[in-house]
Amino acid sequence: MGGLLSSKIFPMSEEILDVVDEQDNLIGKETRKKVHEVGLWHRGVHVFLFDEDGNLLIQKRSADRASNPLRLDCSVSEHVQSGESYQQAAIRGLKEEMGVENIQIKKLAKFRMNYGINDNEISELYEGVVEPSDVKFDSEEIESVSYVSMDELRKMLKEDESKFCYWFVEILKMYWGEEAKMYRME
Repeated sequence: MGGLLSSKIFPMSEEILDVVDEQDNLIGKETRKKVHEVGLWHRGVHVFLFDEDGNLLIQKRSADRASNPLRLDCSVSEHVQSGESYQQAAIRGLKEEMGVENIQIKKLAKFRMNYGINDNEISELYEGVVEPSDVKFDSEEIESVSYVSMDELRKMLKEDESKFCYWFVEILKMYWGEEAKMYRME
């Protein structure tokens, strides 16, 4: 008699993430809640969107966000859902968070970082150019957006780093070629 492989049943409403090892090899899948309760390695993406003048779109997270409410963040930060590629997650995030589609994005880096308590993530960073009038951000997740020059961002960080999400600070440092608290994978 042949045996059936056991498969885990997940609630339909739960976001399911791929669980990976520290080299980004797939080792399973689990709910987002469980991944963050236990500290399992999972995947994420970030996108830096620039206007035609080279100013970075930054978002201020809404007050209702469980993690880092009212802090400044990348243009888009997204978990990679189970079975999804990094690029697919970035494209989905552009649509869900900023309401934009058909943005050409380019991968800049892949890195491994601890984002906070029990939040271990392997992420890819992408960049692209957006027309500000096309942006229709998700007001449930995002309080506001603004376009800031790199010089202005450096000044804002010097004045009060606590206004920024921890990961955004580290990703900016990497982007600027400075030492960051992460392991660069490629």
